[in-house]
Amino acid sequence: MKKVVSVSLGSSKRDHEAEVNFLGEDFHISRRGTNGDFDAAMKILRELDGNVDAIGLGGIDIYIYSLKNKYVLKDGMRLKEAVKKTPVVDGSGLKNSLERDVIRKMAEDPRFRLKGKKVLMVCAMDRFGMAEALVEAGCRMLFGDFIFTLGIEKPLFRLEDLEYYAEKLLPVITDMPIDMLYPTGKTQDKAPSENYARYYREADIIAGDFHFIKKFMPDDLSGKIVITNTVTEKDIQDLAERGAIYLVTTTPEFGGRSFGTNVMEALFVCLLGKLPDKITPDDYLGIINKLELKFRVEELNQLLKKDDASKEAVSIN
Repeated sequence: MKKVVSVSLGSSKRDHEAEVNFLGEDFHISRRGTNGDFDAAMKILRELDGNVDAIGLGGIDIYIYSLKNKYVLKDGMRLKEAVKKTPVVDGSGLKNSLERDVIRKMAEDPRFRLKGKKVLMVCAMDRFGMAEALVEAGCRMLFGDFIFTLGIEKPLFRLEDLEYYAEKLLPVITDMPIDMLYPTGKTQDKAPSENYARYYREADIIAGDFHFIKKFMPDDLSGKIVITNTVTEKDIQDLAERGAIYLVTTTPEFGGRSFGTNVMEALFVCLLGKLPDKITPDDYLGIINKLELKFRVEELNQLLKKDDASKEAVSIN
Protein backbone atom coordinates (compact mmCIF):
# COMPACT_ATOMS: atom_id res chain seq x y z
CA MET A 1 0.00 0.00 0.00
CA LYS A 2 1.34 3.41 -0.98
CA LYS A 3 1.35 6.18 1.61
CA VAL A 4 0.56 9.82 0.91
CA VAL A 5 0.82 12.31 3.78
CA SER A 6 -0.15 15.97 3.93
CA VAL A 7 1.88 17.93 6.47
CA SER A 8 -0.06 21.08 7.27
CA LEU A 9 0.59 24.25 9.24
CA GLY A 10 -3.12 24.20 9.97
CA SER A 11 -5.06 23.01 13.00
CA SER A 12 -4.67 19.37 14.01
CA LYS A 13 -8.44 19.34 14.65
CA ARG A 14 -8.86 18.99 10.89
CA ASP A 15 -6.71 15.84 10.66
CA HIS A 16 -8.23 12.99 8.69
CA GLU A 17 -7.25 9.77 6.98
CA ALA A 18 -8.73 7.47 4.37
CA GLU A 19 -7.93 4.41 2.29
CA VAL A 20 -8.71 4.48 -1.43
CA ASN A 21 -8.00 2.37 -4.49
CA PHE A 22 -7.04 3.97 -7.78
CA LEU A 23 -6.22 1.97 -10.89
CA GLY A 24 -5.75 -1.18 -8.81
CA GLU A 25 -3.34 0.55 -6.40
CA ASP A 26 -4.20 0.89 -2.69
CA PHE A 27 -3.40 4.20 -0.99
CA HIS A 28 -3.42 5.34 2.62
CA ILE A 29 -3.97 9.10 2.68
CA SER A 30 -3.56 11.15 5.85
CA ARG A 31 -3.23 14.73 7.06
CA ARG A 32 -1.03 15.85 9.97
CA GLY A 33 -1.67 19.36 11.23
CA THR A 34 1.02 21.09 13.29
CA ASN A 35 -1.10 23.93 14.73
CA GLY A 36 1.04 26.59 13.09
CA ASP A 37 4.31 25.21 14.48
CA PHE A 38 6.80 25.63 11.63
CA ASP A 39 9.59 23.74 13.44
CA ALA A 40 7.24 20.81 14.15
CA ALA A 41 6.36 20.68 10.44
CA MET A 42 10.08 20.60 9.54
CA LYS A 43 10.64 17.75 12.02
CA ILE A 44 7.74 15.66 10.65
CA LEU A 45 8.87 16.22 7.07
CA ARG A 46 12.37 14.97 7.88
CA GLU A 47 10.91 11.91 9.62
CA LEU A 48 8.68 11.11 6.62
CA ASP A 49 11.43 11.62 4.05
CA GLY A 50 12.10 8.31 2.33
CA ASN A 51 9.42 6.54 4.38
CA VAL A 52 6.33 7.54 2.40
CA ASP A 53 5.63 7.70 -1.32
CA ALA A 54 4.67 11.36 -1.64
CA ILE A 55 4.16 14.40 0.59
CA GLY A 56 1.78 17.33 0.23
CA LEU A 57 2.31 20.65 1.98
CA GLY A 58 -0.87 22.08 3.47
CA GLY A 59 -1.57 25.53 4.89
CA ILE A 60 1.18 27.02 2.72
CA ASP A 61 2.18 27.39 -0.91
CA ILE A 62 5.59 26.89 -2.46
CA TYR A 63 4.61 28.65 -5.68
CA ILE A 64 2.07 31.35 -6.48
CA TYR A 65 1.19 32.62 -9.94
CA SER A 66 0.08 35.69 -11.79
CA LEU A 67 -0.67 36.26 -15.49
CA LYS A 68 3.00 36.35 -16.47
CA ASN A 69 5.08 35.17 -13.54
CA LYS A 70 5.69 32.41 -11.03
CA TYR A 71 6.80 33.43 -7.53
CA VAL A 72 8.45 31.35 -4.78
CA LEU A 73 7.16 31.67 -1.22
CA LYS A 74 10.21 31.62 1.05
CA ASP A 75 8.67 29.62 3.91
CA GLY A 76 7.15 27.12 1.50
CA MET A 77 10.50 26.49 -0.15
CA ARG A 78 12.16 26.03 3.25
CA LEU A 79 9.73 23.21 4.02
CA LYS A 80 10.20 21.63 0.60
CA GLU A 81 13.99 21.67 0.94
CA ALA A 82 13.79 19.83 4.27
CA VAL A 83 12.87 16.72 2.25
CA LYS A 84 15.63 15.11 0.19
CA LYS A 85 14.18 11.81 -1.12
CA THR A 86 10.37 11.89 -1.27
CA PRO A 87 8.49 13.99 -3.87
CA VAL A 88 6.92 17.10 -2.29
CA VAL A 89 4.07 19.13 -3.83
CA ASP A 90 1.90 22.05 -2.73
CA GLY A 91 -1.14 21.54 -4.96
CA SER A 92 -0.25 24.31 -7.42
CA GLY A 93 -0.05 21.83 -10.30
CA LEU A 94 -3.68 20.84 -9.77
CA LYS A 95 -4.81 24.39 -9.14
CA ASN A 96 -3.60 25.23 -12.63
CA SER A 97 -5.16 22.17 -14.27
CA LEU A 98 -7.96 20.49 -12.31
CA GLU A 99 -9.47 23.73 -10.99
CA ARG A 100 -9.55 25.33 -14.44
CA ASP A 101 -11.32 22.23 -15.73
CA VAL A 102 -13.87 22.27 -12.90
CA ILE A 103 -14.85 25.88 -13.65
CA ARG A 104 -15.22 25.10 -17.37
CA LYS A 105 -17.52 22.19 -16.52
CA MET A 106 -19.53 24.33 -14.09
CA ALA A 107 -20.00 26.90 -16.86
CA GLU A 108 -21.78 24.20 -18.91
CA ASP A 109 -23.99 23.11 -15.98
CA PRO A 110 -27.45 24.76 -15.91
CA ARG A 111 -27.46 24.72 -12.12
CA PHE A 112 -24.73 27.34 -11.95
CA ARG A 113 -25.09 29.62 -15.01
CA LEU A 114 -21.72 31.31 -14.38
CA LYS A 115 -21.90 33.96 -17.10
CA GLY A 116 -22.67 37.36 -15.57
CA LYS A 117 -22.46 36.11 -11.99
CA LYS A 118 -20.69 38.34 -9.43
CA VAL A 119 -17.77 36.44 -7.89
CA LEU A 120 -15.81 37.25 -4.75
CA MET A 121 -12.47 35.49 -5.31
CA VAL A 122 -10.87 35.70 -1.89
CA CYS A 123 -7.28 35.26 -3.13
CA ALA A 124 -6.59 34.85 -6.84
CA MET A 125 -2.81 34.49 -6.46
CA ASP A 126 -3.40 31.29 -4.47
CA ARG A 127 -5.64 29.77 -7.17
CA PHE A 128 -4.83 31.64 -10.35
CA GLY A 129 -6.13 28.85 -12.60
CA MET A 130 -9.56 29.12 -10.99
CA ALA A 131 -9.52 32.92 -11.20
CA GLU A 132 -8.61 32.94 -14.87
CA ALA A 133 -11.22 30.31 -15.72
CA LEU A 134 -13.95 32.32 -13.94
CA VAL A 135 -13.00 35.37 -16.02
CA GLU A 136 -13.14 33.24 -19.19
CA ALA A 137 -16.61 32.02 -18.12
CA GLY A 138 -17.87 35.62 -18.20
CA CYS A 139 -18.08 36.22 -14.44
CA ARG A 140 -17.90 39.70 -12.93
CA MET A 141 -14.91 39.46 -10.59
CA LEU A 142 -13.82 41.04 -7.34
CA PHE A 143 -10.34 39.89 -6.29
CA GLY A 144 -9.80 40.11 -2.52
CA ASP A 145 -6.05 39.45 -2.38
CA PHE A 146 -5.27 42.70 -0.52
CA ILE A 147 -8.26 42.28 1.80
CA PHE A 148 -7.82 38.65 2.79
CA THR A 149 -4.01 38.42 2.95
CA LEU A 150 -2.93 41.91 4.06
CA GLY A 151 -6.08 43.32 5.67
CA ILE A 152 -6.05 46.28 3.28
CA GLU A 153 -9.47 47.23 1.91
CA LYS A 154 -8.49 47.48 -1.72
CA PRO A 155 -10.66 45.32 -3.99
CA LEU A 156 -9.39 44.66 -7.50
CA PHE A 157 -11.59 43.92 -10.51
CA ARG A 158 -9.29 42.88 -13.36
CA LEU A 159 -6.53 40.29 -13.72
CA GLU A 160 -4.39 43.04 -15.25
CA ASP A 161 -4.69 45.07 -12.02
CA LEU A 162 -3.66 41.99 -10.07
CA GLU A 163 -0.61 41.57 -12.32
CA TYR A 164 0.41 45.21 -11.83
CA TYR A 165 0.45 44.93 -8.05
CA ALA A 166 1.96 41.44 -8.09
CA GLU A 167 5.03 42.66 -9.95
CA LYS A 168 5.51 45.49 -7.45
CA LEU A 169 4.68 43.72 -4.18
CA LEU A 170 5.15 39.96 -4.44
CA PRO A 171 8.96 40.01 -4.35
CA VAL A 172 8.58 41.52 -0.84
CA ILE A 173 5.46 39.64 0.28
CA THR A 174 6.89 36.22 -0.58
CA ASP A 175 9.68 36.80 1.97
CA MET A 176 7.16 37.41 4.79
CA PRO A 177 6.43 34.67 7.39
CA ILE A 178 3.46 32.57 6.30
CA ASP A 179 1.46 33.30 9.47
CA MET A 180 1.36 36.99 8.47
CA LEU A 181 -0.36 36.07 5.20
CA TYR A 182 -2.53 33.00 5.84
CA PRO A 183 -4.55 31.58 8.76
CA THR A 184 -2.44 28.87 10.41
CA GLY A 185 -2.77 26.82 13.61
CA LYS A 186 -5.41 27.98 16.07
CA THR A 187 -6.37 30.95 13.90
CA GLN A 188 -8.12 28.43 11.63
CA ASP A 189 -10.49 27.63 14.51
CA LYS A 190 -11.39 31.25 15.28
CA ALA A 191 -14.94 32.43 14.72
CA PRO A 192 -15.21 34.57 11.59
CA SER A 193 -15.02 38.36 11.81
CA GLU A 194 -17.59 40.26 9.74
CA ASN A 195 -15.32 43.22 8.93
CA TYR A 196 -15.79 42.81 5.19
CA ALA A 197 -19.26 41.22 5.13
CA ARG A 198 -20.50 43.58 2.39
CA TYR A 199 -18.26 41.94 -0.18
CA TYR A 200 -19.95 38.60 0.54
CA ARG A 201 -23.42 40.14 0.38
CA GLU A 202 -22.76 41.68 -3.04
CA ALA A 203 -21.50 38.40 -4.55
CA ASP A 204 -23.40 35.50 -6.10
CA ILE A 205 -20.40 33.18 -5.77
CA ILE A 206 -17.69 32.98 -3.10
CA ALA A 207 -14.59 31.24 -4.44
CA GLY A 208 -11.13 30.24 -3.24
CA ASP A 209 -9.34 28.80 -0.24
CA PHE A 210 -11.80 27.88 2.53
CA HIS A 211 -9.75 29.36 5.38
CA PHE A 212 -9.72 32.71 3.58
CA ILE A 213 -13.47 32.38 2.91
CA LYS A 214 -14.11 31.63 6.57
CA LYS A 215 -11.95 34.51 7.82
CA PHE A 216 -14.63 37.20 7.30
CA MET A 217 -17.64 34.99 6.56
CA PRO A 218 -20.95 36.62 7.63
CA ASP A 219 -23.84 34.78 9.28
CA ASP A 220 -26.00 35.27 6.18
CA LEU A 221 -24.87 33.58 2.97
CA SER A 222 -28.38 33.18 1.59
CA GLY A 223 -28.44 32.03 -2.01
CA LYS A 224 -24.65 31.90 -2.40
CA ILE A 225 -22.62 29.31 -4.30
CA VAL A 226 -19.33 28.44 -2.59
CA ILE A 227 -16.45 27.02 -4.68
CA THR A 228 -13.58 25.73 -2.55
CA ASN A 229 -12.07 22.50 -1.16
CA THR A 230 -10.60 21.02 2.04
CA VAL A 231 -13.89 21.21 3.93
CA THR A 232 -14.95 19.06 6.85
CA GLU A 233 -18.48 17.90 7.67
CA LYS A 234 -18.65 20.70 10.27
CA ASP A 235 -17.72 23.27 7.60
CA ILE A 236 -20.45 21.96 5.30
CA GLN A 237 -23.06 22.14 8.05
CA ASP A 238 -21.94 25.68 8.88
CA LEU A 239 -22.33 26.82 5.26
CA ALA A 240 -25.78 25.21 5.08
CA GLU A 241 -26.94 26.93 8.26
CA ARG A 242 -25.77 30.28 6.88
CA GLY A 243 -28.02 29.76 3.86
CA ALA A 244 -25.56 28.93 1.07
CA ILE A 245 -27.34 26.87 -1.59
CA TYR A 246 -24.48 25.00 -3.30
CA LEU A 247 -21.06 23.89 -2.19
CA VAL A 248 -18.68 22.84 -4.96
CA THR A 249 -15.36 21.28 -4.00
CA THR A 250 -12.82 20.90 -6.76
CA THR A 251 -11.50 17.66 -5.26
CA PRO A 252 -13.70 14.59 -4.68
CA GLU A 253 -14.91 13.28 -1.33
CA PHE A 254 -13.07 10.50 0.52
CA GLY A 255 -14.57 9.24 3.77
CA GLY A 256 -16.76 12.31 4.28
CA ARG A 257 -13.96 14.79 3.56
CA SER A 258 -12.63 16.71 0.57
CA PHE A 259 -8.85 16.65 0.85
CA GLY A 260 -6.77 19.58 -0.36
CA THR A 261 -5.22 19.89 -3.80
CA ASN A 262 -1.82 19.18 -2.23
CA VAL A 263 -3.02 15.71 -1.19
CA MET A 264 -4.52 14.94 -4.59
CA GLU A 265 -1.43 16.17 -6.39
CA ALA A 266 0.78 13.95 -4.21
CA LEU A 267 -1.47 10.99 -5.01
CA PHE A 268 -1.27 11.71 -8.75
CA VAL A 269 2.53 11.96 -8.56
CA CYS A 270 2.49 8.35 -7.31
CA LEU A 271 0.15 7.22 -10.08
CA LEU A 272 2.05 8.98 -12.85
CA GLY A 273 5.44 7.74 -11.66
CA LYS A 274 7.13 11.03 -12.58
CA LEU A 275 8.97 13.70 -10.63
CA PRO A 276 6.68 16.70 -9.98
CA ASP A 277 8.69 19.09 -12.16
CA LYS A 278 8.28 16.71 -15.11
CA ILE A 279 4.49 16.55 -14.88
CA THR A 280 2.44 18.77 -17.22
CA PRO A 281 -1.15 20.06 -16.83
CA ASP A 282 -2.14 17.59 -19.56
CA ASP A 283 -0.67 14.75 -17.48
CA TYR A 284 -2.86 15.75 -14.54
CA LEU A 285 -5.98 16.10 -16.68
CA GLY A 286 -5.24 12.76 -18.34
CA ILE A 287 -5.12 10.91 -15.02
CA ILE A 288 -8.25 12.73 -13.77
CA ASN A 289 -10.16 11.63 -16.87
CA LYS A 290 -8.80 8.10 -16.61
CA LEU A 291 -9.96 7.89 -12.99
CA GLU A 292 -13.31 9.50 -13.96
CA LEU A 293 -13.04 11.81 -10.94
CA LYS A 294 -15.88 14.29 -10.55
CA PHE A 295 -15.96 17.51 -8.63
CA ARG A 296 -18.24 17.38 -5.60
CA VAL A 297 -21.54 19.25 -5.46
CA GLU A 298 -23.56 19.51 -2.24
CA GLU A 299 -27.09 20.94 -2.39
CA LEU A 300 -26.99 22.53 1.03
CA ASN A 301 -30.72 23.23 1.33
CA GLN A 302 -31.38 19.52 0.79
CA LEU A 303 -28.82 18.75 3.50
CA LEU A 304 -30.73 20.90 5.99
CA LYS A 305 -34.01 19.20 5.03
CA LYS A 306 -32.45 15.80 5.74
CA ASP A 307 -31.20 17.03 9.11
CA ASP A 308 -34.63 18.43 9.99
CA ALA A 309 -36.30 15.15 8.98
CA SER A 310 -33.81 13.20 11.08
CA LYS A 311 -34.42 15.42 14.13
CA GLU A 312 -38.19 15.07 13.67
CA ALA A 313 -37.90 11.26 13.49
CA VAL A 314 -35.87 11.23 16.71
CA SER A 315 -38.43 13.49 18.37
CA ILE A 316 -41.34 11.25 17.34
CA ASN A 317 -39.57 8.12 18.56
